[in-house]
Amino acid sequence: MNIAMIGTGYVGLVTGACFSEFGVNVTCVDKDEAKIARLKKGEMPIFEPGLDTLVANNVKAGRLQFTTDLPGAVKDAKAVFIAVGTPSRRGDGHADLSYVFAAAEEIGRAISEYTVVVTKSTVPVGTGRQVAKRIRKVRPDAEFDVVSNPEFLREGAAINDFMRPDRVVIGAQSERAREVMKSLYRPLFLIETPIVFTSIETSELIKYAANTFLATKITFINEIADLCEKVGADVHDVARGIGLDGRIGRKFLHPGPGYGGSCFPKDTLALVRTAQESGAPLKIIETVVAVNDARKKNMANKIIAACGGEVKGKTIGVLGLTFKPNTDDMRDAASLEILPALQAAGARIQAFDPEGMHEAQAMLRDVTMCEDAYAAMKGADAVVILTEWNEFRALDLDRMKSLLRRPIVVDLRNIYAPSEMAAAGFQYTGVGRPTTAGRAGGD
Repeated sequence: MNIAMIGTGYVGLVTGACFSEFGVNVTCVDKDEAKIARLKKGEMPIFEPGLDTLVANNVKAGRLQFTTDLPGAVKDAKAVFIAVGTPSRRGDGHADLSYVFAAAEEIGRAISEYTVVVTKSTVPVGTGRQVAKRIRKVRPDAEFDVVSNPEFLREGAAINDFMRPDRVVIGAQSERAREVMKSLYRPLFLIETPIVFTSIETSELIKYAANTFLATKITFINEIADLCEKVGADVHDVARGIGLDGRIGRKFLHPGPGYGGSCFPKDTLALVRTAQESGAPLKIIETVVAVNDARKKNMANKIIAACGGEVKGKTIGVLGLTFKPNTDDMRDAASLEILPALQAAGARIQAFDPEGMHEAQAMLRDVTMCEDAYAAMKGADAVVILTEWNEFRALDLDRMKSLLRRPIVVDLRNIYAPSEMAAAGFQYTGVGRPTTAGRAGGD
């Protein structure tokens, strides 16, 4: 089967490469000529573990290609996926659907026979119907169906999430469209992956409901962490104690500086706006958005407090800039709120991230980017762990103490044990745990 993937961003590129691994002939389309030129040379525009090898293997096998020619890619495609960006619209928080609608109209002009048009982008409820109207407007004679097939890919684990998903959701209104989608996902049927068939509107809402629920779990445990600090409890023990309840589950009960990335911030905001306009406001999600926004700002105050209430003229070493490990994605990363707040308080920042520094340089000003974690600590008055990259989990504590001007560690991901850090002579501040002071002469 031939398919076209419109958009070579995170979702489009990963989805296209994975479908080609299933044996499907995939043509990925993008208007960005420079990006397509890089992809043709085997250069990945994003960092995702294993993606470069997956792309290279399938290009070599002749199942995956890249082009700027949308009509040519769509002409012989049985299914065309819309995987373009849907950023939050300035002013009202709604998802900006201009790229989706532009792609739909171009697809409408290009299709030559029955085609399934699939919205893979995260879109508000009702978008699929609007996509159909746009196509019908430019091509009244076109034979097509619109299907909703939301993605559930975690950055850093996207390939496994596609190949071994918890479920596949398909919103379709005709049996013909369902059969095309069944054929595409046949390899997952064979391993008994749950395939959920719904209406288009239900499928669209499932994506938003899933992301906002996970964002709510993160925000819940972050607020519990704040309470733990006040009453002397340990948030990790609390999370384990409630997570063992099968009705709650362990996942996403990890305290930190607040959620970020390409999905949760814009999806929670978009669902809030949709609900308000539909006359069914989601008060819980409105609160989640407000609490998460405030949390990132409060983390800067937490760091300042750990430094004695003053950072003016001090140097802060920062480990990790991306919103999570195993990605170079800086969208809505906590660092974008925390570092400018520290700078506004008079601090100098020197930072290191294994993959995100190139992206970060365009978004953060006057931050010294360092060659490794230890360089970021050299001469610093404190070190802050912002992203839980694996290489930060077993740092040489003696070397850290020798490099830092003061042995202050603010661990916003709780990757170290407070007792271990105190024994090593550090003043350690975590999230939802008691602050510990190292023993005098502990080095």
